[in-house]
Amino acid sequence: MVLKIFFPQCCNRADSGLLVGRWISGHDSAVVLAVIHYPFIPGQVKQYIQQMQAQSGVELSVLGSWSLPKEGQEGMESFLRDLSTIFPQKCWLQISRQMGKMGFTCQVLSRDQSGEAAQPEAKKKNEEGEDEGDREDEEKVIFVHYEQRKVMLSQLHPIESGDPDDKAEPQSELKQVFQTVASSQPLFFLDKYDDAPLKSTHWQSEGREASIIVELLKQASVPLCLLVHWLLSMWTWICDIRIFSLFPLRFLSSKLSTCVQLSYRTEHMRTLSSPKAAANHTEFMRKANILVSFLVDVALGVLLMSWLYRDDHIAMLANTLVPAADHVAKELEELLQWLMGAPAGLKMNRALDQVLGRFFLYHIHLWISYIHLMSPFIEGILWYGGLSACLGLTFALSLLSDMVALLTFHIYCFYVYGARLYCLKIYGLSSLWRLFRGKKWNVLRQRVDSCSYDLDQLFIGTLLLTILLFLLPTTALYYLVFTLLRLVVVLFQGVLHLSVDFINSFPLFAMGLRVCRSYRLAEGVKFRVLCEEPGTALHLLMEINPLKCSTVLQTYRTPTYSCYPRDSWTALVKKLFVGELIYPWRHKTHQD
Repeated sequence: MVLKIFFPQCCNRADSGLLVGRWISGHDSAVVLAVIHYPFIPGQVKQYIQQMQAQSGVELSVLGSWSLPKEGQEGMESFLRDLSTIFPQKCWLQISRQMGKMGFTCQVLSRDQSGEAAQPEAKKKNEEGEDEGDREDEEKVIFVHYEQRKVMLSQLHPIESGDPDDKAEPQSELKQVFQTVASSQPLFFLDKYDDAPLKSTHWQSEGREASIIVELLKQASVPLCLLVHWLLSMWTWICDIRIFSLFPLRFLSSKLSTCVQLSYRTEHMRTLSSPKAAANHTEFMRKANILVSFLVDVALGVLLMSWLYRDDHIAMLANTLVPAADHVAKELEELLQWLMGAPAGLKMNRALDQVLGRFFLYHIHLWISYIHLMSPFIEGILWYGGLSACLGLTFALSLLSDMVALLTFHIYCFYVYGARLYCLKIYGLSSLWRLFRGKKWNVLRQRVDSCSYDLDQLFIGTLLLTILLFLLPTTALYYLVFTLLRLVVVLFQGVLHLSVDFINSFPLFAMGLRVCRSYRLAEGVKFRVLCEEPGTALHLLMEINPLKCSTVLQTYRTPTYSCYPRDSWTALVKKLFVGELIYPWRHKTHQD
């Protein structure tokens, strides 16, 4: 049998005393958490362990004794060995270390049914004349040294597998070791500066590790969370007023990116201002990621706002916006004039070409008049809109997306007109083509069936098919041009939406832990041989393998209501071909 003892590195040079820890159930292993120094009173040790069990919920016990001989303590090892009768255990570990050696020697004392100590099962002190066959029958002891602080702060992530029955399996030995150390924090509050009758060695025995700034922030966060929670309650009450639930306002709020981002941030602030503490590691990481993301978002927004209001940049943007809109309108007019002629040498239907060209030119003139009518107010709109950057860069980007949608509304109208006309002709041609072949579409059974038509129906259908077929190139050309313009606008808005989504969902706190303190997010552990001296047990050093960056992103990415592709590329190309309206980016909802 191989007995594994997880021993903290901070206790390698501790004074002689008792080993406090836990036996791992279902495994031949023990976790050493602290060493209680001599002198001590056994009754006080038992009472102290019971208090730590009640506070931590861990089955703590005295695992054995630790001996580091010093001058004047020659009989210490035998004294500690006799304590096994006071602290009854199934196995009593008697670990000792000789001065000048790195390795430990270990004796495992078992107890018989009467409760008296029996002979040692194993003695890891090999003498020169020991027979090789006797050593094989002895119990082997392996010391696994671990850094107690890192293991306590680390979160061991399970390995993802496709087997749904993995959750029903018992916890692994390594998982129990990490949970034991993490749950034993009350045991580490006792340091050498406390006026307590017991003295112990652990990772905080030289003094508690804490930050005054962090403690002050914790105290200040309580009234701040209450204030934010009250403000959010007032905001929710205002939004629930009946006038805001009317169709026009509800429809506009669902289409404007700024309103969607506002509702998203409101939900995040409600999560952060919740008076309940995080129930588990996942919820804590989610709150931390939201907080860091919000702070970074506001910092970037303040930087943008400082740039906008410095050196009169807003006036420069306002003076540039109207000429840019006029230039776009002029380019569209030239494009329509080109389409109304003989574009690329193509022979178009002149009557339909003139009707469509004049129709779109009329819309352009209306749009230019609207822009010039709004030009005196553009600087004021930009000035007040720039204040939204104080809420975060995501609000500024969302507002920019809405402004782009409004400024390119005429392009959207052109695209809708062209797409509807083109789609009508495509579906008309497909229906007339079935009539030409003697078939029809069965609406009830959703299939194409054979059908007999009389001569008049076939004649009218063939005539309409010919007309639509010869008018199709003119309509298709207008549809192609305005679809390309629409795709350019959609691509720009998609970049803005993806930027907002990146800021909202990127786990900055988790990635910061992965970069600065990689041991906090553990994927597993690795072992290397630390010491293998003759006459001592095998010593291994347990090191933490950090979680991969891709796994960190996948695990801790904040779910958002952001944009994502609605259709696959195949479905998108099919819609473009038949003339259906495309909205490649939409916002997630709870139903999605």
